[in-house]
Amino acid sequence: MADSPDKSFGDELEKLGKRLDDLVVTCGQLKEENRSLRQRQDALIAERANLLQKNEQVRARVEAMIGRLKGMEQGV
Repeated sequence: MADSPDKSFGDELEKLGKRLDDLVVTCGQLKEENRSLRQRQDALIAERANLLQKNEQVRARVEAMIGRLKGMEQGV
């Protein structure tokens, strides 16, 4: 005997409900992962800016030392 149309429809509805629940869970996980990745990106951007600033400071100090050495060389 074939399934009644109501039972078949109910089974399909139940499958769709489970699938929807799975999608809601996946969506929540993706949102959390996205939030975490954005935080990490912000931290890396800040770290990069800090390293660029330190690099610039070191470059300026090295150039100043080179200038002093050239000055000492000319004074000899």
